[in-house]
Order: sequence, then C-alpha cells, then structure tokens
Amino acid sequence: MRISVSDLPVTQLEAEALIMVLSKDAGVPGLWQPLDDTEAGMISETLTSSAFSGKAGQTLTLPLRDAGPARYLVLAGLGKAEEVDVESWRRAVGSGFTAARSRGAKSVAVPVPESSDIAASEIAAASAEAALLASYRFQEYKEVPDDQVDVVALVIGSGDPAAGEAVSQATTVAEATCWARDLINRPGNAKRPAALAEEIEKMAAEHGLRCEVLGAERCAELGMNALISVGQGSSVPPQLVLLEHGMEEADEPPVVLVGKGITFDSGGISIKPSLNMGEMKSDMSGAAAVVATMRALADLDVRRPVVGVTPLAENMPSSSASRPGDVVRAFGKKSIEIVNTDAEGRLVLADALAYALERYEPACMVDLATLTGACVVALGSAAAGLMGTDDELCEQLRAAGETSGDRVWRLPLWGAYDELIDSDVADMKNSGGRYAGAITAAKLLQRFVGDTPWAHLDIAGTAFTKKASAYQPKGGTGFGVRLLTRWLLT
Repeated sequence: MRISVSDLPVTQLEAEALIMVLSKDAGVPGLWQPLDDTEAGMISETLTSSAFSGKAGQTLTLPLRDAGPARYLVLAGLGKAEEVDVESWRRAVGSGFTAARSRGAKSVAVPVPESSDIAASEIAAASAEAALLASYRFQEYKEVPDDQVDVVALVIGSGDPAAGEAVSQATTVAEATCWARDLINRPGNAKRPAALAEEIEKMAAEHGLRCEVLGAERCAELGMNALISVGQGSSVPPQLVLLEHGMEEADEPPVVLVGKGITFDSGGISIKPSLNMGEMKSDMSGAAAVVATMRALADLDVRRPVVGVTPLAENMPSSSASRPGDVVRAFGKKSIEIVNTDAEGRLVLADALAYALERYEPACMVDLATLTGACVVALGSAAAGLMGTDDELCEQLRAAGETSGDRVWRLPLWGAYDELIDSDVADMKNSGGRYAGAITAAKLLQRFVGDTPWAHLDIAGTAFTKKASAYQPKGGTGFGVRLLTRWLLT
C-alpha cells in the first residue's frame, strides 16, 4: 500500500473513501464542515439522527455526491470523548478502513484533527498503522479471488510538520508486524527449525543485521541440553539463531531480546489433545516478534545495540523424545527435572537466556513466549502477562504497551512461588503444577538471568486469535513488535 501525508482540505484529498473518526454524540468537527456544506448538511443530519452515535466499533458508510474524487464517507466511532486515547483512534481507523474496503474503495484518506488532547502526529501514525494492520491478509496458500479488492493508496490528512516522519516510522513497524504474522500463520511443515532459521538469515541479509545460526551440534557442545532435549523427538534438530544490530561501534552493553521459537508443539510425550492442535504452529510467536522487531530496528536505524536470540525447536513425540522424569543440565550446569514435556518453552528459553547472559553481558533482557495456558485464564486476550525483576524496566514496558496497543499487565514474582518448582532429584522441575502456572514458569526463567534486569512477557493469550477485531484479522497477531519497538525508541 502506498502511504502519503497531505495538508490539503478534506474536499481535495485524492481518495475514493474518506474516514471520519468521531467520539460519541459529537457534532460535525470543524475539519469536516466544508464537506458537510458541499453535501447539503448530510453529515450533520446523520449525526443528529439515530443512525450513528459514535460508540466504539460503530461504522456507517454514506455515499457522497459532490465531494470531488471521494465516493464514500465512512463514519467510525471512537467511543466516549473522555476515554479517547491513541488506541481508540487505532481501532476506529481499522474498523473504518475495513468498511471502506468492503465497498470496493481502492484508495482511502484519513483526515486528522489539529486540535486534540493527543498530538496530531501521534494520531497520524496510529491511523497509518491501523490501516496497514487492517489490510493484512494471509494468502500464501490460497487462490486470490477475482473480485478481491485491495486498497493500494492511503492518504493521511495532516498539516502537522511532524506527521510525515511519524507516519514513516509507523509504516515500518506495521510492515514488520505483518511479516511476523506471516511467519506465525505459516503451517508447521513450512517452518521447521532449519527452514525458519534460513528465513531469518535471509531477512537479516536483506535488512543489514548480523546473523549467526548455531546448529544442534554446536548447541550440544556449549551445553544447551535443555534446548536439545525439547527438539530430540523431531527428525529436524533444534537451532539457536542470533541477530545483532548496532554492535560494531557500541560503547554500551546491548539490550537482549529472547523469543520462544517452538515451530510446532505437539506436547511431546505429554501429548496435547488433538482438538485445535493445529494452532500450535503459533508456538513460535515469541521468536517471530523478536526477529520482526530486529528487522524494524535495522530499517529505522536505531542508534543502540540490540541482540535478538531465538531458540528454535519442534516438540514431537517419538522413541527419541524426552520422557517425563528425565533430568537435563541446562547451559550453566543447573539441572532441570522434566515432569511434563508440554512445559517445553521454559526449557529452550532457559538455555537461550543463560547463553545470552554469558556471551553479551547485557544491560537488560526481555523475553517473549507463548508460555502458559494459565496466563490465558488470568488475562484472556486483552493483555500479555508481565513479570520481571526490575521495576523500572517493567514500568517502561507497561507504558510502551499502553501507547502501542500491545498491552501488558504485571503479575508478581514473590519468593513464595519458588518452592513450587523445587525438585526432589534436580535443582528444579519444569512445572509447578496447576496453580500460579504463569508465575512458576517465570520463576524457572528467573533462575537463569542472574542479577541482570529482566522482564518476561507471557503472550499465550495475545499471539493468536480466532476472532477478527478492528485491525486484527484472524490468526497470528504479531503481538510484541509494536511494544518492543516503542520501548526501544523511547
């Protein structure tokens, strides 16, 4: 989609559909008055009727007669005026964009108000982001219908001098998010560890990132036995992929991002129920978020050293798979009793975190993982679980989540939870049982980060969706890319 910024009046914007974003029970904003005059008061008449109230998620499409190139006006609701924030705009524009596309519009314009409690450049960026994310379709394996309509041009109407740069940045991040969605939505047979590592290598070469892939033999030599144990039931061995940005001239320790990359999770010997198991192709969503964030950082030329670490493995049942009751020594020699082979994500993350800690001596570490069903029970799909050892880091991530729309909610990591993962035969066990499951999983990871500031994001409820929303089609969401880039750009 071609995206541009224009300071032309609403009636002169080159687009087939105009999206008018309104709060609940609002009148015609001054920005839109010339169009209302041109259309003989149609907009104001509609807003005084019961046809459109401006509640969140509501859209109404009106045909236009004398509005220049525009054929449709799409009204999109923001909700209550006192509750409007950037995410409200993002959702409203996403809904409006989808409505415009359903009418066959191939070009869309989103005029942005100049006077608002939110900076116009911020609204402009959110609008561009929402349109790109709402336009996403995963069609690698489907024949494209002859009557499919795609929006090819988006105009953001704004006179704010900062809007151009803000929209450009948002476009880069949204495109990276859509690439993450592609990785997540691909079937498990198309992204087994070696294939996904090759895809990441290709991206790194195209976007100027340094990439190193450690194969299974090298991982075993280094003592990453937890990672090896998870992948040993598969015919395709595990990999550890390292991406580096800004390390050559760095005069400060890097930020390390770690993403869980289970390319398909059958549960191993502790096999999952067959119902919906196909969705376990998304168990590499943490890795997708990390590598897509690294892509965005490279494209934005962010001036700080960042490292992305993605342990990749396929968790399958076979005669060579790990068994419940097995004990492995992770990187750094700590031993883990495997009481449940379906609690595999924390095993691959343990090795990745410990290795990154020793190799890079980072300023801080953040990991993302579709780790526990317990987090889904606690928070649903509205927010990811946030746990960590550093209050400042956790607050930065929370704030970035509020602005980006990738929201997080903090859960405790009190010492009282440690005893739940104590083992009779090893230093720890990989599952603490039914209660506080999201927290006990994080407690295991905490044992591998030393004193380095660390935060863990359990994205199990936010990484994949069965229900489309304002700017999110069904499937992989790319959750975490916008959150991490927002945090690292702040």
